[in-house]
Amino acid sequence: MYKRIAEARVRRLFATLATKDVDALLADVAEDVHHVFPGSHPLGGQRHSRAAMRRWFERLYVLFPEIEFEVRRVSVKGPPWDMAVGVQWSDRGLAADGEPYENLGAHWIRLRWGKATEIQAYLDTEIVSRACERMAAAGIPEATASQITDAP
Repeated sequence: MYKRIAEARVRRLFATLATKDVDALLADVAEDVHHVFPGSHPLGGQRHSRAAMRRWFERLYVLFPEIEFEVRRVSVKGPPWDMAVGVQWSDRGLAADGEPYENLGAHWIRLRWGKATEIQAYLDTEIVSRACERMAAAGIPEATASQITDAP
């Protein structure tokens, strides 16, 4: 039963990404979350706090003001005190320069008593890098910003 609840919550969370409700996105994230988004672009790097993750979401929405996710598959394993969730997804939307954006990927999320303690994204980082390069050429400052990171 708890696995179905976890799957439903994850699906709702990915749907919430389109609403830009950062408070809702961070409601079930641990204060000391470890968030990894791969790549050498302004969205890449590692964060170790909910506050840094908030800044990351704010940047995401500057660079990709229109974005929505389609969850293709969710896999949940483990007890509520140490649950692993895999999410396969596709996303699409518009970048800040008005150009379309699409990608495919997956997230691995570790939950402890309903709070995300680890979030690791796996996606085509070249697509993100090319979009950021294009936005930088269009004069969008966030597209050339340093990665948002913090120390554990």
